Amino acid sequence: MMRALHRRRLGLGLLLAGLVASACHEAAPANDQTQAVAKPAGISLPAPVPPKEGAAVTGVYRNLFVDMGKSADEVKQKIDAAYKQLFHGEPGQQAVMFAGKDNEFGPTAYIMDIGHNDVRSEGMSYGMMIALQLDQKADFDALWNWAKTYMYHADEHHPAFGYFSWQMRPDGTAIDEMPAPDGEEYFATALLFAANRWGNGKDRFDYAQEANALLSRMKNRGPITGTVNGNTTATGVSLFNTEVKMVRFTPNSGNFEVNKDHTDPSYHLPAFYEIWALQGPEADRQFWADAAKTSRDYFVKATHPKTGLAPDYAHFDGSPKAASWDANSVDFRFDAWRTVMNWSMDAAWWAKDPRETELSNRLVTFFASFGKYYPNTYKIDGTPTSQSSSSGLYSMNAVAALAASDANAWQFVETLYKQSVPTGQWRYYDGLLYLLAMLNVSGAYHAYLPAH
Repeated sequence: MMRALHRRRLGLGLLLAGLVASACHEAAPANDQTQAVAKPAGISLPAPVPPKEGAAVTGVYRNLFVDMGKSADEVKQKIDAAYKQLFHGEPGQQAVMFAGKDNEFGPTAYIMDIGHNDVRSEGMSYGMMIALQLDQKADFDALWNWAKTYMYHADEHHPAFGYFSWQMRPDGTAIDEMPAPDGEEYFATALLFAANRWGNGKDRFDYAQEANALLSRMKNRGPITGTVNGNTTATGVSLFNTEVKMVRFTPNSGNFEVNKDHTDPSYHLPAFYEIWALQGPEADRQFWADAAKTSRDYFVKATHPKTGLAPDYAHFDGSPKAASWDANSVDFRFDAWRTVMNWSMDAAWWAKDPRETELSNRLVTFFASFGKYYPNTYKIDGTPTSQSSSSGLYSMNAVAALAASDANAWQFVETLYKQSVPTGQWRYYDGLLYLLAMLNVSGAYHAYLPAH
């Protein structure tokens, strides 16, 4: 059975000890994943035309499934059914969300990586964003309550003070206490949207206060040296490099000596930074506006000029980064799948950079050259590095259509619509990406802004 590594992260403490923390996802074998992907029907539609004004400005969110001929009711029913299955379905083969213990703040719940029996800040924050978009406040609050109870570091002497452990056991004990910044990015934005959609509550459910405190620390928090993971001395810093205005792969200052301070292209979320520039702490709003522009420039630098593929990790100049623990991080792999969603969502919401259309066109042209099925990992020049295919990648490629002006994009929208909701051992990553893609492509993924 062929398996490919997904999202290998290093714990800050283990990095300083020179060891690899290789808690990672694994892509399912090809025969598991391709069963979930239906063949697209022949499509003859005009090339999509990205709007000149973003949906966050106009309030008009395109439903590409409706543009393709589906009814709005059918689309909504499909998304609602997928949410019900992944968040409230049969626990053995369907669900990724599970109930935790109630506390003084109410119910708790966690999103579990089924394949590795752990809980990750990535999945928790994705779960919150999905629940927010579908107006599932009880689920949102339960997930946030679990994250704040078990993942959050309130100790001012801890290197991860103000951040969230990226990897936990389902019982709430930490595997790696240091953060992965993409989790914090989604937490902050989901909380701001919750404040705008539902209004603020009390204590940890004062969403705007929680979001703004987190945003301030993400940019401004100073170095803290202390003990992580029980026995390792480490120094944690801010989640953003304020000199280059980019999100870090890790806030581990010790790792900089070995791997240099670097980034992950799939962590760049200019659509979110624009929100923070409007609603985040006032002193940092210009920084976030600048960071959005920097990330748009970065997508062009970090992606291959012909294929549109990005590496998993990259230097701040956009060149691929071979990590000391994994030289294959220079390739397009499981983190990098999401990069197209990030620039396409930015194009849909803000429409500030026509180069995002060029990027989507490159990517859909590249993948369309394979036909209906294609591998899930590549060198960034387009050379396949696996024989497996994954529904998560199929889902992300569909989001490209929000920015694309190439008729090939419809093939990926159709494929997404005909996919089955992921089940089984690897349903965590594929399932969450599937739901995020469905929300994006259907126009149900909204930027909730403050009422004027």
